[in-house]
Amino acid sequence: MQAVSSESSDVPAALPVAASLTERRKAATRMEIARVAGELFVRQGPRGTRAEDIAAAAGVAPRTFYRYFATKEEAVEPLYSAGARLWAEAVRSAPAELSVAEALTHGARRTLTPGEGVSTSSWTFVRTLIRLADGDAGLRRVWAEVCRSSERRLAEVLTERTGREDVRFLAAVGSAAVRTAVEAWAAGEEPAEGLVDVAVRNLGAVGGFLGGACGEPRGAF
Repeated sequence: MQAVSSESSDVPAALPVAASLTERRKAATRMEIARVAGELFVRQGPRGTRAEDIAAAAGVAPRTFYRYFATKEEAVEPLYSAGARLWAEAVRSAPAELSVAEALTHGARRTLTPGEGVSTSSWTFVRTLIRLADGDAGLRRVWAEVCRSSERRLAEVLTERTGREDVRFLAAVGSAAVRTAVEAWAAGEEPAEGLVDVAVRNLGAVGGFLGGACGEPRGAF
């Protein structure tokens, strides 16, 4: 559940290739506004940035901005959400023979290791955006909703992997393990390389529970 740099290619495609040209253009415009909003928030803070400033910097009219986002804080939602999508897709693509706990760890390693899921140059930007959420009520609401959406998305992935419908609690536990690692890292000064270690350690702490809850042997993590 980490944000991505406005200048990188880390953002996953918002729409499948089969989407119409109009849909893809809308998605591109939405992400461009989000990138600009993130840059302005990092440079001058959310309080020092107006929706009109974001629109002007993105080269769109204010009415276009509000067509995509209800508030200036919501403009960074695509950046917060991109990392969550990357993690869910990494869990989905994990080898089928892995347990749930192992698949979650596989996804965390693929997503949080600098240079793999997100480029190394993106991590300073990531850290600042998440820190801003801690000190701004509007951004904090956006971050919280992204985390809830990520949990729901992960539950869908786990349902696909296990064939079970009662996986929402497992998704909540796995999401919390990674979210708390990301938030603790963002609040501190540890290098980006240490983030994946914390996330894997958190997942390891609940690995036995995850395995037992899925009918797998405890300790299979």
